[in-house]
Amino acid sequence: MSDSFNKLLDIMNRLLAPDGCPWDLKQTHQTLIPYLIEEAYEVVDAIEKKDPLLLKEELGDLILQVVFHAALAQRAGSFTIDDVNEAIVDKLTRRHPHVFGDSTCTSDTEVAKQWDAIKMTEKSQKEDLYLDSVPKALPALSQALKLTKKAAKVGFDWTHKEDILKKLNEELLELEDAAESGDSDRILDEAGDLLFVIVNWYRHHKIDPEAALRHTNDKFRKRFGLMEQFILEDEKDMSQLDLSTWDTYWDKAKRHE
Repeated sequence: MSDSFNKLLDIMNRLLAPDGCPWDLKQTHQTLIPYLIEEAYEVVDAIEKKDPLLLKEELGDLILQVVFHAALAQRAGSFTIDDVNEAIVDKLTRRHPHVFGDSTCTSDTEVAKQWDAIKMTEKSQKEDLYLDSVPKALPALSQALKLTKKAAKVGFDWTHKEDILKKLNEELLELEDAAESGDSDRILDEAGDLLFVIVNWYRHHKIDPEAALRHTNDKFRKRFGLMEQFILEDEKDMSQLDLSTWDTYWDKAKRHE
């Protein structure tokens, strides 16, 4: 390991020493979950901003989370950071026989098929169900995408994209019917079904739904900010505007973009 990484390990151990940081000493794997998720998303944000300095900083914060969890595990007698490193080295070597072994792959498609075949072998050894490898803690859209991708690999999928649109219209009608019934449980169920089918449509068009929604969120944030700026320039109160006025500002913001 590099000197800087060893220094990070030393700092982490000092923070978790009996006379270390009171906040760090109170943490567990469970209490750190929100910070791990937050740091991962901040890395994604830095990548999307194309800011290398910010990315460097956020990757450091994410590495800290890995080191923190490993240090907690070591204190519990479960594993060490060396075990973490060895495990990923073994996995990468095992799943790249075309690089470290005798297998031959000439395209990324062949590599992906080989990777899945190796994973299936590992799964059968663990006796897990096929979809168990998709983490339930993933954001719902990402989880739906991974679930349907895995199901499609074993043949459970729509053959034609047009069939997804038919199913989408069917689910929309079912949601409208549920809304008219006023049954909250049924509405929740049908709303989820509609989103799930939409994710399948995205998948067939090779679009990441999570990325697409983040893009739209960012676009909405910027456009709403422009509207707010125009409203302030006109010395108006946002809370007092009617829908027609909002539409006017919305169109003005779109033109400005």
